[in-house]
Amino acid sequence: MAHGDITHIDIPVDDLARATAFYGGLFGWDIQEVPGFEGYPMWQAPNKISGGGLAPRSNGFRSPRSYVEVDSIDDALAKVTALGGTVAMPKSEISPTSWWAVFVDPDGNEVGLYEGTTDTGEPA
Repeated sequence: MAHGDITHIDIPVDDLARATAFYGGLFGWDIQEVPGFEGYPMWQAPNKISGGGLAPRSNGFRSPRSYVEVDSIDDALAKVTALGGTVAMPKSEISPTSWWAVFVDPDGNEVGLYEGTTDTGEPA
């Protein structure tokens, strides 16, 4: 993926089991919990490119949130504030090789940022 590509979409849900059955049945998504992310099942579209998570509303997820890959979250967040947006969540580690952050655009929309790779180089 490249700078500016959509990499992940969170879908807020009230009932994880119901949402897993719904989206798995509707789109054929492979939806599974990943170790370290219990209670946040992640989905993978058949193209193996698109993916995201079923995000419990009880954890503060209110509306779908897309995540955009960037070369540098630090640079992107600096541009966000220079262009009139605000940082909702600063850069945080996902793994030793990947990070995420969230900003709010001038119209109040939350957008996530992603930098790095989840491939740690460890054998599977």
